[in-house]
Amino acid sequence: MMPYVDGFVLAVPKDKVEAYKTLATTACAIWMEHGALDYVECIADDVPYGELTSFPRAVMAKEDEVVVFSWIVYRDRETRDAVNKKVMADPRLKMEGMPFDGKRMIYGGFTTLLRASDIVG
Repeated sequence: MMPYVDGFVLAVPKDKVEAYKTLATTACAIWMEHGALDYVECIADDVPYGELTSFPRAVMAKEDEVVVFSWIVYRDRETRDAVNKKVMADPRLKMEGMPFDGKRMIYGGFTTLLRASDIVG
C-alpha cells in the first residue's frame, strides 16, 4: 500500500519564523501522536521568483516573508482522515494569533504515485 500525503505551502514573516517553528513543533507532536507516519517542515533556501509560477508567487510572498514547504505522511487516505479528525479536535492547536496568513496557504491531499523505496528497495 502506498502512503497518503498532505502537502502545504505558505508564507511566514521572517520575524515570525521562530514562532512558526514553535507552532510546528507542537503540531508535529500532535499529528504523530494521533497516527501520522512522518511530519516535515522546510524553509525555502533556493526558490527563485518565477516569471509566471513559483513557490513565492503561489503564496503571494512579500519581501519580508519566507516560503515554508511541508508535508505529513500517513499509511493511507482512511488513516489520514481519521488522524486529521482527531487533530482538529485537539485543544492544543486552538491558539490565538497564528504566525502566518492562513488565507494564502496552499494545501491538499495526495496519493503516492512513486517512491524510491519501491523501485530501489
